[in-house]
Amino acid sequence: MQCDYFDRGVCRSCTLMGQAYADQVLDKELRTRELLHEAVDAAGGPGAVEWLPAVTSPESGYRNKAKMVVGGSVQHPTIGILDHRQRGVDLRHCGICTPGIRQALPILADFVRASGLIPYDVPARRGELKYVLVTESPDGELLVRFVLRSKGQLPRLRQHLGALRQALPNAVVVTANLLPEHKAVTEGEREVVLTEQETLPMRLAATPSTRAPTMHLRPQSFFQTNTHVAAQLYAQASDWIDEVDPASMWDLYCGVGGFALHAARPGRRVTGIETSREAIRSAGQSAREAGLADLRFAADDATEHALRARGGAVPELVVVNPPRRGIGDVLATWLEDSDVQHVVYSSCNPVTLARDLARMPSMRLRRVRVLDMFPQTGHLEAVTLLFRS
Repeated sequence: MQCDYFDRGVCRSCTLMGQAYADQVLDKELRTRELLHEAVDAAGGPGAVEWLPAVTSPESGYRNKAKMVVGGSVQHPTIGILDHRQRGVDLRHCGICTPGIRQALPILADFVRASGLIPYDVPARRGELKYVLVTESPDGELLVRFVLRSKGQLPRLRQHLGALRQALPNAVVVTANLLPEHKAVTEGEREVVLTEQETLPMRLAATPSTRAPTMHLRPQSFFQTNTHVAAQLYAQASDWIDEVDPASMWDLYCGVGGFALHAARPGRRVTGIETSREAIRSAGQSAREAGLADLRFAADDATEHALRARGGAVPELVVVNPPRRGIGDVLATWLEDSDVQHVVYSSCNPVTLARDLARMPSMRLRRVRVLDMFPQTGHLEAVTLLFRS
């Protein structure tokens, strides 16, 4: 993939830009193998662990969510990042974003200018509009979020909302997020929905072995960055789960319920756990629409939920999909000492994945698959299947 922003040196976020894509994927596979070598040895050596072919992605146009800093001035807003002097750098034509997002960003820049929303000046700590966050669904619909410093700008947004919807009719959900503090975070706690529709339906493509439940994305909910690869991640996990065929299952760190919704089957008791109440609302809506009576979701801390479980409440299989820090010592120790027979561990950080596997010596690595969720960067997703020895 070729990128003018990278070539001009104005953005270096995609650290692998210009490297042959096949080499990028191979390097990620080799790095994952190197990091998991102790787990492979503990499982009985290379012959005991099945490494499935890596899942690749389109090299460009894959990123379904853009987190864009708004800089510059009202007359000349930038939508992109900040440089080393905290000045706005415009990236509205970023090539890793989906086509729908690339089409939307110039329209949103025009909207900032027309509505008079003052971009936030980080060094001076003045201004109102900090970020524009845009997510595109597989159907081409958009969730657009304006991160503002104060609620005083809400009347202005509402006043110009009709013009925005006319210029960008696929923006089916528009919100304002309030972030009054000057700190290095992307969003605040309060969200104001400005449209009648509150969720963005995420209808992933079905695979030969996997149904395609509609997942609902609310503004403060996590969804996988790469829609194409996410569908294959859920399909792979579901295939492994069906092979084991547990009567009961937990999906910890479940987000909007991707693994749970894809793995739910009649008679299989499935519970999804996630700290975000907005994500749990989304997951519950998806389960109701799909008529999945044996699937429930709860807003809770994954580790605390596990520690409270006793006896028959412990499932046969657990899916974990933690943030980059991994599941940590307490949850790993609980899994090691529990009666859980199988674990599907999906990780965006093979370093912490290897560390967590070392804490669970009774859970033997059986299968691994690398998924290139983040082309042009060094990041990756790895999904593993563990059996109790």
